[in-house]
Amino acid sequence: MKDCAEQRLILAEEFKRCQRSIIAIGDETRQSIIIALLENDTIGMRVGEITQKTHLSRPAVSHHLKILKDAKIISMRKKGTKNYYYIDINKTCWKNLVDLINHVYDLVEKASKNEYPNNHLGEED
Repeated sequence: MKDCAEQRLILAEEFKRCQRSIIAIGDETRQSIIIALLENDTIGMRVGEITQKTHLSRPAVSHHLKILKDAKIISMRKKGTKNYYYIDINKTCWKNLVDLINHVYDLVEKASKNEYPNNHLGEED
């Protein structure tokens, strides 16, 4: 029982740490921007290029890029007056997401095997 309570606290902290990233990548429009950036042959795309690939307006693309940038999913580099957006290889952000998913998976697996007492999973009322 103590282990289960500890795991819930750890999991809550992991969710909190990943909240911005989860919100950022959870939106379908932002997912299409991420995919466009990943499919691009060069490292970095300008807003106009993203607009053409995603069929979104420039203001919409800019808005979503800001959210992705604030969540540290993407970064921007300047070249003269041009801004290029690219997927950030910020290992901490991606590692935190992977750790969260793995932790949830482990807990679900343990619950399905009934390794936690008072787990009522699969029991009928």
